[in-house]
Amino acid sequence: MNIEAILSDKTRKPKEKTEYLSALLLENSISVDTLCAFAQTAKDPAKATCIEALEYATRQNPGIASETMFRMVTMSLAAKAPRVKWESAKVIGNTARLFPKLLDEAITKLLDNTTHEGTVVRWGAAFALGEILKLNTSLHANLLATLKTISEREEKNSIKKLYQSAIKKSG
Repeated sequence: MNIEAILSDKTRKPKEKTEYLSALLLENSISVDTLCAFAQTAKDPAKATCIEALEYATRQNPGIASETMFRMVTMSLAAKAPRVKWESAKVIGNTARLFPKLLDEAITKLLDNTTHEGTVVRWGAAFALGEILKLNTSLHANLLATLKTISEREEKNSIKKLYQSAIKKSG
């Protein structure tokens, strides 16, 4: 399956491309690592679509995730494009429990995104950090205190609620 051909297909709407790539991932017609390798060299719009397809697929079946994918989306948290940042955060939120040894770097980059000017980037970071907090790893105590502080300074109620829900559920 040619990923570039799918992304450049003018007959499909952007959402259809994302859904199609996601379906291909879920049915193993393309591998997660193949999509990641393509995304790493793609321009931001194509990269964001690939990561969004990973988000759709990992929401339905987190088990398709690979360590390569987790590392790629972690690195993508530092991208300039907001859509790449927020889609990467959502993939991390969907799959963090599968990669407990890789969470340190993801947390650092997610924390950087909690002060981003874009609401959706901050929402994505809040979602992922909340999912990581719920895992109750060895990072829990420090992360809990940090997320309480971030929650207090966050202006958007929708984002604040994500933090508060995770804090409540993490006990």
